[in-house]
Amino acid sequence: MDNASLFQQQNTLGLYLRDPDHCAPPAGMDVARAQVYRDLVFNNLSILLSGTFPVLIKILGDERWGSLVRIFLRDHRAQTPKFGEIAREFVDFLASEPPALHEGAWPPFMVELAHYEWIEMVLQQSDAEPLPASDVGLLLDRPLQVSPLAWPLAYAWPVQLVGPDYQPETPPAQPTLLLVRRAEDWSVKFSELSPLAWRLLQRIDEFPQLNGREQLEGLAVEAGAAGSQGFIDSGAALLRQMHGEGVVSPA
Repeated sequence: MDNASLFQQQNTLGLYLRDPDHCAPPAGMDVARAQVYRDLVFNNLSILLSGTFPVLIKILGDERWGSLVRIFLRDHRAQTPKFGEIAREFVDFLASEPPALHEGAWPPFMVELAHYEWIEMVLQQSDAEPLPASDVGLLLDRPLQVSPLAWPLAYAWPVQLVGPDYQPETPPAQPTLLLVRRAEDWSVKFSELSPLAWRLLQRIDEFPQLNGREQLEGLAVEAGAAGSQGFIDSGAALLRQMHGEGVVSPA
């Protein structure tokens, strides 16, 4: 078999494995053997993804989950050979709003729920180091830093509440603001953030040169509470709490 014929056979087999409903296996290949390869590829991909998205699978059910995996296998072209990164590609694929997902009644919160579930795996596998021990008394006097293992997230849907028994059809008026962080025991913790707490973490990344007091004063201006000592005191208490959780520290 020359190179051109081999390439054609491999390409035909690849198309069949991705989309067996519309593509035939290579001519001359035993159909039963081709079906074994077809099932192995699909089942391995489904198993690889299923551990990351348990809530989404419960909501969709096995049949629709299988349809979603088939769409991903058929239409997506992975940019990584690493199995551990396939879940990220799956989330990116859903977020790209592929035409195939315009058909059928998929949950409107599906993309954000998938991202929310994927984040837990990302933090568990992250090689980032936690913040070093630091003096809580320096929070107001030094510039601040946010731990690379603590991520403030904003969603349109209340993804932390979504499940088989709660599937909202419209997003609430206010966004869902969450902090996801990896604790010392490597467990991943999720907690809700107030808009001011979320904005404070955002400001630390935006204005890394400001010390803690300046961050709180700037936040007070944004919140319409400029000059309020009570606001600064409450903000300082919040910083101390987040310091104790390993979320922020003096730089």
